Amino acid sequence: MASAAQRRIKSISYAKYGYIFILPFFLVYFFFQLYPLINTFIVSFYGNGPEVDSFVGFENYKTLLFGSSGSRREAVISKAFFTALRNTVILWIGNFVPQIALSLSLAVWFTEANLKIPGKGFFKVVMYLPNIITAASVAVLFLQLCGQSESNPGVLNILLNKLGIVEYNEASKLYTPIPFVNGVWQSRVVVMFIQTWMWFGNTMIMLMSGIQGINPSLFEAASIDGASSGQVFRKITLPLLTPIMAYTLVTSMIGGLQMFDIPFLYHNGVPVSDHLRTIAVLIYEYFHAQMDENKMGLAGAASVLLFFITLVLGCIAFYMTRDKDEIAKKKQRKKIAKQLKQENKQFGGFSI
Repeated sequence: MASAAQRRIKSISYAKYGYIFILPFFLVYFFFQLYPLINTFIVSFYGNGPEVDSFVGFENYKTLLFGSSGSRREAVISKAFFTALRNTVILWIGNFVPQIALSLSLAVWFTEANLKIPGKGFFKVVMYLPNIITAASVAVLFLQLCGQSESNPGVLNILLNKLGIVEYNEASKLYTPIPFVNGVWQSRVVVMFIQTWMWFGNTMIMLMSGIQGINPSLFEAASIDGASSGQVFRKITLPLLTPIMAYTLVTSMIGGLQMFDIPFLYHNGVPVSDHLRTIAVLIYEYFHAQMDENKMGLAGAASVLLFFITLVLGCIAFYMTRDKDEIAKKKQRKKIAKQLKQENKQFGGFSI
């Protein structure tokens, strides 16, 4: 007969309440998003232009990745796709690295028990505010700040003129502005700054929640042992923040690879610049092409490729940020459970 320690102890499970809370999301997803997602995969196998209703198989994918037939048109399309992919990666990395560095620094600073910062709540709110401003408003704001026409150089160029960096011709009353809007790297830096400014508050709040979830006794023990703030950060805070860091990395990567609004809106009355055209912007342009240049199939194929790129990078991110100690403990528990099962079999399922 099994011992009392081996009997199952009934306990109350609250897991079902979690499923109830997330049920509305799945209902909305299945009704309003699942069909468009499936239809995107279907459309990616159909033609473009006059052949929009014809099944072409993997031709759209071959065109985007290889310029399959070797024609000039398909070579241009393939080049545009890889240029957009490169722009997307550059803009994402360029805003994620400073964003995570700034957010982590502020999160550690605000959660430091020994620092008595007056008005801490006020600063948290102010830093989060850019996250709730619409992208269109932010784009208009920075276009006004960074305007680069000779007669209307924008506030930033005027300030640089005061510092002697931007020239001003007294005779013609014209500036020689820095091209913050149309310049290749100048405009990229501005977009990276905008993305960092808009999202670092949200990332900071998430990291703060992760730090506050760490057992305070660990910090107290480190303080008693004489650990420096740097040692506490490296040995306690960072390792225990791995799950929330993984979540931040993956969500930021998904958002960065789907970056659309700021790169699309940040221009002066001309089409989107080639150096700011992301994959999402390219898909939008294909989707809204004129009927005689219909590129619905290419838009669908580009969307599917972006999905698989995001999936692969997400899997890599989860693998790199996995909790190795927890994995080792799980393997050890499985090994012990297997040994106990084998021992029970030797005695006919009864313990001694």
